[in-house]
Amino acid sequence: MKLDSAKQDWMTIPETRRLLAALGEGRFVGGVVRDALLGFPVGDIDIAVPMPPEETVERLEKAQIKFVPTGLEHGTITAILGGQPYEVTSLRRDVKTDGRHAVVAFTGDWEEDSNRRDFTMNALYAAPDGEIFDYHGGVEDLNAGRVRFVGQAAARIREDYLRILRLFRFHAWYGKGEMDADALHAAADAKAGLRRLSGERIAKELLRLLECPNPVPALRMMAASGILSELLPYPLQLPRLEHLVWIGAENRFTPDALLRLAALLPDNAGAARDMGERLKLSSAERARLEALAVPGEKIPAQLSAPQVRKLLYRVGASRFRDLVLLSWAASPRGGPGIHWRMLLSIADGWERPRFPLTGHEAMAAGVAEGPEVGRVLGLVEAWWLDQDFAPDQVQLLEKLKSVIGQPS
Repeated sequence: MKLDSAKQDWMTIPETRRLLAALGEGRFVGGVVRDALLGFPVGDIDIAVPMPPEETVERLEKAQIKFVPTGLEHGTITAILGGQPYEVTSLRRDVKTDGRHAVVAFTGDWEEDSNRRDFTMNALYAAPDGEIFDYHGGVEDLNAGRVRFVGQAAARIREDYLRILRLFRFHAWYGKGEMDADALHAAADAKAGLRRLSGERIAKELLRLLECPNPVPALRMMAASGILSELLPYPLQLPRLEHLVWIGAENRFTPDALLRLAALLPDNAGAARDMGERLKLSSAERARLEALAVPGEKIPAQLSAPQVRKLLYRVGASRFRDLVLLSWAASPRGGPGIHWRMLLSIADGWERPRFPLTGHEAMAAGVAEGPEVGRVLGLVEAWWLDQDFAPDQVQLLEKLKSVIGQPS
């Protein structure tokens, strides 16, 4: 079996050819081969080589190819050509594993390298001319939509407990029908091992799962096997997430993993804060997740245009859109979506007007410098919002004069 290089631009571009020529011997490996066989867009290009990393470095230096030793102890070097990164990894075998990390030794044996990979569909290699090397029936599994571990599922999971989450993520993206029984049972038996993983590694897999076209079936399997509660020990809202996924599919919205996580979690700021800390999310991601978990902060479908504009001004278009989608997801399924779509369309074209007054105008009108300036301007701004932004600066100055001295 061969990949048709004429249909795979990434195989034949000058940068790829130059790198392969410099390496002397190498094969494409893993996701790039898997996705090319399925006709999916190819992302990262990984190359395996039957030489130790020191020799890889020598060959790249000789060819004057820029590189970064991103994981030298594990045999990985990132070559950069024309702005395109290529991950080049020496063939290896595991010497010692502890469920999180591996000590490896380098080898020149392709099949030995394939034995340490997680799933058969990821243990596929392709020569520069497109010839496929499949040591574990990966092509057959790929075509059948069967996510199957290389060798014994339990053994592969004990090597790295993150493979439990990868099992469900890959099944969500590539699987068809029921999950491989051996894999599911092994994952359920080993679920306590997830506690040994870093928050960053868990977050990466969980968010990748949540951004697939429909993560709900995989999440339901995770819940039924007790795995999901190891990650998210809260009363989860799977029906709300399921409705959000359906809304996205019906309207061709790009999947938003963090919004989906917010839909899955309870409306509880404490749970959102705890989740952000456990997953080591960025400050912006944590703030967004916590803001979406505030109880009762939802949007009704039927708002007047002035009410929409007022809310957009207060929370911003991005947060407004999040709240609309979460509120829509919490509404009865099957209801008319026209009102929700209208709210989203208003947000898409929203440009926040500038409040015409500043502290200078307030102090010029007699307001004492200090906190009183902010209080008075807040009263005028609230009136301006209630008037749907219609009053001009002259009218706002008149209003400012009228509220000076009013009690707090």
